Amino acid sequence: MNMQDEVDQVVIHELIHAYDDCRAANLDWANCAHHACSEIRAGHLSGDCHYKRELLRGFIKMRGHEQECIRRRVMKSLSANPYCTEAGAKDAMEAVWDVCYNDTKPFDRAP
Repeated sequence: MNMQDEVDQVVIHELIHAYDDCRAANLDWANCAHHACSEIRAGHLSGDCHYKRELLRGFIKMRGHEQECIRRRVMKSLSANPYCTEAGAKDAMEAVWDVCYNDTKPFDRAP
Protein backbone atom coordinates (compact mmCIF):
# COMPACT_ATOMS: atom_id res chain seq x y z
CA MET A 1 0.00 0.00 0.00
CA ASN A 2 1.36 3.33 -1.04
CA MET A 3 -1.10 5.83 0.38
CA GLN A 4 -2.71 6.40 3.76
CA ASP A 5 -6.12 6.27 2.06
CA GLU A 6 -5.47 2.65 1.07
CA VAL A 7 -4.46 1.74 4.62
CA ASP A 8 -7.57 3.47 6.02
CA GLN A 9 -9.85 1.58 3.63
CA VAL A 10 -8.34 -1.82 4.52
CA VAL A 11 -8.58 -1.10 8.25
CA ILE A 12 -12.24 -0.08 7.91
CA HIS A 13 -12.95 -3.20 5.82
CA GLU A 14 -11.41 -5.46 8.46
CA LEU A 15 -13.13 -3.60 11.31
CA ILE A 16 -16.49 -4.32 9.65
CA HIS A 17 -15.59 -8.03 9.77
CA ALA A 18 -14.61 -7.68 13.45
CA TYR A 19 -17.89 -5.87 14.17
CA ASP A 20 -19.86 -8.63 12.43
CA ASP A 21 -17.96 -11.30 14.34
CA CYS A 22 -18.79 -9.62 17.67
CA ARG A 23 -22.39 -8.72 16.78
CA ALA A 24 -23.55 -12.10 15.50
CA ALA A 25 -23.56 -14.70 18.23
CA ASN A 26 -23.50 -17.57 15.74
CA LEU A 27 -21.38 -16.19 12.87
CA ASP A 28 -19.67 -19.15 11.24
CA TRP A 29 -16.89 -18.30 8.76
CA ALA A 30 -17.19 -21.82 7.32
CA ASN A 31 -20.79 -20.99 6.34
CA CYS A 32 -20.68 -19.41 2.87
CA ALA A 33 -23.75 -17.25 3.47
CA HIS A 34 -22.31 -15.83 6.71
CA HIS A 35 -18.97 -15.16 5.05
CA ALA A 36 -20.65 -13.61 2.00
CA CYS A 37 -22.77 -11.32 4.17
CA SER A 38 -19.78 -9.94 6.02
CA GLU A 39 -17.90 -9.43 2.75
CA ILE A 40 -20.87 -7.64 1.19
CA ARG A 41 -21.10 -5.34 4.19
CA ALA A 42 -17.36 -4.72 4.34
CA GLY A 43 -17.16 -3.96 0.63
CA HIS A 44 -20.13 -1.63 0.75
CA LEU A 45 -19.29 0.20 3.97
CA SER A 46 -15.52 0.55 3.62
CA GLY A 47 -15.48 2.40 0.31
CA ASP A 48 -13.52 -0.46 -1.19
CA CYS A 49 -15.50 -0.16 -4.41
CA HIS A 50 -15.41 3.60 -4.74
CA TYR A 51 -15.21 4.73 -8.37
CA LYS A 52 -11.63 6.04 -7.93
CA ARG A 53 -10.40 2.71 -6.58
CA GLU A 54 -12.06 0.85 -9.42
CA LEU A 55 -10.38 3.10 -11.99
CA LEU A 56 -7.00 2.42 -10.38
CA ARG A 57 -7.72 -1.32 -10.64
CA GLY A 58 -8.44 -0.94 -14.33
CA PHE A 59 -12.21 -1.33 -14.16
CA ILE A 60 -13.86 1.46 -16.10
CA LYS A 61 -17.62 1.47 -15.88
CA MET A 62 -19.78 4.54 -15.45
CA ARG A 63 -22.94 3.03 -13.93
CA GLY A 64 -23.42 0.16 -11.55
CA HIS A 65 -19.74 -0.19 -10.78
CA GLU A 66 -20.12 -0.37 -7.00
CA GLN A 67 -22.42 -3.39 -6.79
CA GLU A 68 -20.54 -5.15 -9.58
CA CYS A 69 -17.26 -4.52 -7.74
CA ILE A 70 -18.66 -5.78 -4.44
CA ARG A 71 -19.97 -8.95 -6.10
CA ARG A 72 -16.60 -9.55 -7.79
CA ARG A 73 -14.69 -9.03 -4.56
CA VAL A 74 -17.08 -11.19 -2.51
CA MET A 75 -16.57 -14.04 -4.97
CA LYS A 76 -12.80 -13.56 -4.79
CA SER A 77 -12.89 -13.80 -1.00
CA LEU A 78 -15.24 -16.79 -0.95
CA SER A 79 -13.07 -18.62 -3.46
CA ALA A 80 -10.37 -18.67 -0.77
CA ASN A 81 -12.76 -20.29 1.72
CA PRO A 82 -12.22 -24.07 1.54
CA TYR A 83 -15.83 -24.64 2.65
CA CYS A 84 -17.31 -22.82 -0.35
CA THR A 85 -17.57 -24.19 -3.86
CA GLU A 86 -17.87 -21.66 -6.68
CA ALA A 87 -21.54 -22.48 -7.24
CA GLY A 88 -22.25 -22.53 -3.51
CA ALA A 89 -20.51 -19.20 -3.04
CA LYS A 90 -22.53 -17.55 -5.81
CA ASP A 91 -25.80 -18.96 -4.47
CA ALA A 92 -24.94 -17.87 -0.93
CA MET A 93 -24.04 -14.35 -2.07
CA GLU A 94 -27.28 -13.97 -4.04
CA ALA A 95 -29.37 -15.36 -1.16
CA VAL A 96 -28.10 -12.78 1.36
CA TRP A 97 -27.41 -9.83 -0.97
CA ASP A 98 -30.42 -7.59 -0.28
CA VAL A 99 -30.39 -7.95 3.50
CA CYS A 100 -26.63 -7.61 3.87
CA TYR A 101 -26.15 -4.81 1.33
CA ASN A 102 -28.81 -2.75 3.10
CA ASP A 103 -27.43 -3.43 6.59
CA THR A 104 -25.31 -0.37 7.37
CA LYS A 105 -24.66 -0.99 11.08
CA PRO A 106 -22.71 0.46 12.86
CA PHE A 107 -23.27 3.44 10.54
CA ASP A 108 -26.55 5.26 9.96
CA ARG A 109 -26.03 4.95 6.22
CA ALA A 110 -23.42 3.75 3.76
CA PRO A 111 -20.61 6.29 3.29
